Amino acid sequence: MPSVAPGEERLASGSARAPELETDLAGQVQDLEAAGNHGGARDLFSQIVARQQRRASRIAWHYLHDAADADEAVQDAFVKAYTHIASFQRGLSFEVWFTRILINGCLDRQKARTRRARWLMPVADIGRRDQDTVERAIRPADRSPEDALLAREWRDLLMTAVRKLPGRQRLVFMLCHYNDHSTRDVAAITGLNESTVRVHLFRAVRKLRTAMEGHRHAF
Repeated sequence: MPSVAPGEERLASGSARAPELETDLAGQVQDLEAAGNHGGARDLFSQIVARQQRRASRIAWHYLHDAADADEAVQDAFVKAYTHIASFQRGLSFEVWFTRILINGCLDRQKARTRRARWLMPVADIGRRDQDTVERAIRPADRSPEDALLAREWRDLLMTAVRKLPGRQRLVFMLCHYNDHSTRDVAAITGLNESTVRVHLFRAVRKLRTAMEGHRHAF
């Protein structure tokens, strides 16, 4: 085997954009698996995991609002992507394919959580300590305590408004605004028509703007 893993030179040189490189790496993982080089395939797939980990964790958090649950969802999605890598269609975006796997896993966890909630006493502020950790991690160092408090209150109000959106509007808004996907990518991820994605996004933004207008005087 070569001393440098396939795709490693391109990874170091930055000669390809991240989504294109990950798609290329996924194809190489397929080739290694087909050749019976499972160790090489795992090593190469670990590069994809390293590049997608933070983005995947952010997506899972916005769905599940619990750090441990989100981490499990991300790891499950990576395992599923690797074990089903043969079904990945070359020429398509690996990021879009993987995101669909991750979101479906998060939705399944949401459904399971809802079923459990029917039998368990609700717990106030579930995941609050985990959310506090995330907020501290993303808080700019030069922000005053007062500004940080106001910014956090504003984010909390916005996320509350986002969670009240209808399911598809919430999904489209989060993918576009929190994960920087184009409406074309969101259409591929969700299976919706791109024009339908645009309609859901427009309605979501309009509802959020209306919901947040009433709070502006307090900030």
